[in-house]
Amino acid sequence: MVNYPHTLPEFERQFATEEDCRTYLTAIRWADGFHCPRCGGSEAWHSRQGLLVCRTCERKTSVVAGTIFQGTHKELRLWFRAMWWVCSQKNGVSALGIQRVFGLGSYETAWTWMHKLRRSMVRPGRDRLSGTVEIDETYFGGPEAGMHGRKTEKAIVVVAAEKNGKGIGSIRLHCVPDVSATSLLPFIEAAVVQGSTVDTDGWGGYNNLTSMGYIHNVTNIKRSGQLAHELMPRVHRVASLLKRWLLGTHQGGVQNHQLDYYLDEFTFRFNRRTSRSRGQLFYRLIQQAVQVEPAPYKDLIMHQQTTKPRRTNLLQQRG
Repeated sequence: MVNYPHTLPEFERQFATEEDCRTYLTAIRWADGFHCPRCGGSEAWHSRQGLLVCRTCERKTSVVAGTIFQGTHKELRLWFRAMWWVCSQKNGVSALGIQRVFGLGSYETAWTWMHKLRRSMVRPGRDRLSGTVEIDETYFGGPEAGMHGRKTEKAIVVVAAEKNGKGIGSIRLHCVPDVSATSLLPFIEAAVVQGSTVDTDGWGGYNNLTSMGYIHNVTNIKRSGQLAHELMPRVHRVASLLKRWLLGTHQGGVQNHQLDYYLDEFTFRFNRRTSRSRGQLFYRLIQQAVQVEPAPYKDLIMHQQTTKPRRTNLLQQRG
């Protein structure tokens, strides 16, 4: 049975102690009952250190091992509060906001927490889009002298948006290094069910969609006499909302090599925008947090240590 708080007072009552949080996390991680990772035993007792001890082989298992909480020095109560705060804010929060609200000792700690949570916002084995799906690319960065059309050094994001009547269903977003078929088609294959109708413009990178098992509907925007956002309104609407979110919540200061994780957060929020309860978002985030692999700080910053990061300056795009 799904069990989650609906309001902040309910949250405070349900997770009043560290033991409350551990019990909740245990119930979500082993929804079908505990299974020892060594012998498969189904019975265990709780040690004073908060570990589960298998009655058969006495293997000690931590409820946070193998999850995003692994290695944390902070209480689960604080983690749960941060997750509730992230889910309850309609437009999300920045790492600086998390640091200020929860009194974390450093910006690096808050930054690490936010990136771990973003990795939890992608459900393993999530369903692909289906029906009719609009697909196009959008670009992030300031003006480039001498660059035209799809020739760019900006960050490139592919947007896939399901048609839901006149509205938008679910979406998928992903950064690609370029707009070649080699970059675009694998994303579509991973994001859209074969047999679906895919609407694109006339760019050649999409030419092989029919042979891949999709119904490919091509719109030549230049010849149509209409604007791109009129012919493909869903992807352009999503791109506009994404840029506004990055500008508003994150002040446009997102590094290109980290952009995919921000896209995951935006997708998580957008696809659950009609949810009536923020508590349900919290529950889903907890569910996914115990399914993804741990992400140590050294792994999160590894790319930063080997390459000089360049910020995606969205502030230059205003107007």
